[in-house]
Amino acid sequence: MQFNIYHFAGLNFIDTYHRKGLYPRETPFVLGQEGGGVISALPDNDESVVQSGLKVGDRVVYGSFGSYAEYTSVPVDQLVKVPDGMKTETAVACMTQGLTAHYLSSSICDGIAKPGDWVLIYAVGGGTGQWTAQMCKLRGFKVIGTTSKCKAQQVSDICDELIVLENVPSKSYADYASVDVVSKVMGFTNGQGCKLIIDGVGKATYEISLKCLARRGLFVSFGNASGAVPAFPVLKLLPQSAYVTRPKLNDYVSTREELVERANDIFAYVIGGKLQIKVDKIFPLADVRLGHEYLENGGGGGKILFSI
Repeated sequence: MQFNIYHFAGLNFIDTYHRKGLYPRETPFVLGQEGGGVISALPDNDESVVQSGLKVGDRVVYGSFGSYAEYTSVPVDQLVKVPDGMKTETAVACMTQGLTAHYLSSSICDGIAKPGDWVLIYAVGGGTGQWTAQMCKLRGFKVIGTTSKCKAQQVSDICDELIVLENVPSKSYADYASVDVVSKVMGFTNGQGCKLIIDGVGKATYEISLKCLARRGLFVSFGNASGAVPAFPVLKLLPQSAYVTRPKLNDYVSTREELVERANDIFAYVIGGKLQIKVDKIFPLADVRLGHEYLENGGGGGKILFSI
């Protein structure tokens, strides 16, 4: 069944991949896969609606294609009710980036990394990086973060160690050739490396990541901010008997039960003051181009939204 809602759409790097064709979609299509607002219509006499407990006027958030629009048709199993006392824009910020951080800091590394182990997280100055660093800390990991110099001050308190890189000239994103990240990581970890490496940067950092792994560590490549990671020989994993995975969010919220459980965990963290959420900028929907340019040029020291 389908449901119409309106209010805010979230901007994520995956939107730029769809726009550019890195992740091809059948055209024409409406961009966006995350939003939230107020339910404006529901079908009558539908059992799934009854079971959901949702009603017209409820505030909800969702992850579904087509959110850059005044009204979005969303399956009921993808709707999550916003808790009382939480702003809609905060709840939207909890979806793609928050849910991604939740599975990256928990499910994906289960049995590999444990409390007290070192974790390397790239781009902690951005929205997903901030979420992930905080959640890893909540789970007892020791966090090494990387960030560009212009974002260092705002994230200095969410990591155990912070590697500050120069900005790419005229940009606000990091130049990973400006600092010897491998040496820094090995220094922080007494030469042991990191049990978990969470890398959303991609092409510019994957070789650094492979060199920073601890014995039987896990390299998680979950994004392509600098370009897609090229194919590489699995023998590169041999020195540390390492693991590598390229996950996507949908496989970690594959059922409504899993979606709601993760979302409610995040909402509870936010309401309880354990997670600090920053909405960086809100652009009008008419300024989608400006929003994408802002993100791709290294902006986004928090969540970027479009108001509808």
